[in-house]
Amino acid sequence: MHRFDLWAPFAKSVSVSANGKKFPMAHVGERGWWQVEVADAGPGTEYGYLIDEDPTSYPDPRSQQQPLGVHGLSRVYDQHAFQWTDAKFQAKPLPSAIVYELHIGTFTTNGTLDSAIERLDHLVDLGITHLELMPVASFSGDFGWGYDGVALFSVHQPYGGPDALKRFVNAAHERGLAVLLDVVYNHFGPVGNYTGKFGPYLNDAHKTPWGGAVNLEGAGSFEVRRFFCDNALMWMRDYHIDGLRLDAVHAFVDRSAIHFLEQLSTEVEALGAALSRRLVLIAESDLNDPRIVIPRETGGLGMDAQWSDDFHHALFTVLNREPEAGYYSDFGKLCHLAKALEQTFVYDGIYSNYRRRVHGRPATHVSQHRFLGFIQNHDQIGNRATGERISQVVGLDRAKIAAALVLTSPFVPMLFQGEEWAATSPFLYFANHEDPAMARAVSEGRKHEFEAFGWKPESIPDPESRDTFVRSTLNWNEVSQREHADMLAWHRDLIRLRRTTPCLNNGEPGHTRVTYNQQEQWLRMDRGSITVICNLSQSDRTIPLPAPSRLFLASKSEVQMNEAAAILPSDTVAIVRTNRTSADDAGENPHPGSD
Repeated sequence: MHRFDLWAPFAKSVSVSANGKKFPMAHVGERGWWQVEVADAGPGTEYGYLIDEDPTSYPDPRSQQQPLGVHGLSRVYDQHAFQWTDAKFQAKPLPSAIVYELHIGTFTTNGTLDSAIERLDHLVDLGITHLELMPVASFSGDFGWGYDGVALFSVHQPYGGPDALKRFVNAAHERGLAVLLDVVYNHFGPVGNYTGKFGPYLNDAHKTPWGGAVNLEGAGSFEVRRFFCDNALMWMRDYHIDGLRLDAVHAFVDRSAIHFLEQLSTEVEALGAALSRRLVLIAESDLNDPRIVIPRETGGLGMDAQWSDDFHHALFTVLNREPEAGYYSDFGKLCHLAKALEQTFVYDGIYSNYRRRVHGRPATHVSQHRFLGFIQNHDQIGNRATGERISQVVGLDRAKIAAALVLTSPFVPMLFQGEEWAATSPFLYFANHEDPAMARAVSEGRKHEFEAFGWKPESIPDPESRDTFVRSTLNWNEVSQREHADMLAWHRDLIRLRRTTPCLNNGEPGHTRVTYNQQEQWLRMDRGSITVICNLSQSDRTIPLPAPSRLFLASKSEVQMNEAAAILPSDTVAIVRTNRTSADDAGENPHPGSD
């Protein structure tokens, strides 16, 4: 016996097709729900829905398994059959996290959740605490980034399906690793989205880069919000996921008295209490609005953290000697990096030339542990024309500087797969749209996008080509090779330093102080007993230090120290330990930067 439930407020009649038979569904209540119990249906039963006079059998919007892809029939899945062994696992607090973002399809050659398990011990040895999976909800085609998901309750079958995700999470928990999942609630993919056949999931009165906005405030929005909240709770309850990363929340259009994010935060908090587990929500937002991460009790939306794009942009543009266009044009000076490190938002109510308006508001009253800091992620690599990584753009020496600043910053650090060993495989944009017209439009659009920046169209990898996908796969044989092994050791040392140094785990505003010299191109960051000094110039630089100090880590062996300063070669970072404590810092005046 299995009960089928469907929200279809537009329909005049609905039937479920299961086991080759058609079962009419009864209208239940006043909100557009339909229901029927089928005696001989259960786990493994394949089914679809028939709406009015349409002879096509459509997959369930809440399907928990799509064995034949997003266009095929849905399959009943038993969420209670899996045997978990992680009852004693508890995720580490997010402020103490080292997050590692990965894409299942390119993390290993096989590109499955089961093959990814084989690499978990590497991440444990590195010092990672939280894995962040790019979206695994079912999308059109065999390969893609996952942000075009359409069957949001179903695990992408080429990754292994629902049981494989449970095996992966269980294996991660057995090793002490928490698992975060990237979810996309701001749009549906362009191919295989059948939700419009059933109800008003989109509100065409509001536009986003992907078309109509998700319906969070119009007629029918109660059930649409319920759809997404139930999806979030499912991942955490049934798949034991420890937290979600919410894609581009700035694309939500919601003027409700209770914002969707506030509702989601409330429900996730209640679930965590019921399960006695630590659950987190991490937002991606370009609004520079601290209310995203301020607790609900004080008027915020209650997200636990968000990605820190200003820090990334500021760090990337001072490392890269070549000028960058677009949003990077608002950055590029050491004063921007200093402000990001000290105050989180660079654009905090000041004028942005790129946006041609005032942008953001201050976040100086918010713990910096509510922000994730990084130099690489899927967007910042994959949105480049040829998917180059930071080590390929700025060189290995400057990539070491980037790693040092990320892992000693006041933010929760995040790495992207392969970053720890300076992987040479690119991370390109790839997709496998089954609709030929859509595939052609994506390929041509990618070429035209970068042609405007001076790239020859023939030099842009075709995102619809399987070769583009395969080229993005990590080459794990690099790990033991000389330069890669050296970079891996550098990351291990930095993570160990962060884990064993209390002042590097202080996220309170005002704890980080930065001195810099724009002309001489050096920067110094003081965080309690730890001072990080960077020479970004092409000449040796003498950088003043608090006395007494001793060298702890350096990216080059040529660093020299005396009583009051360090002499650093070009493109070098050094980490110095002083006798000063975090408590001593509290009574000092900030060191002014010079521009």
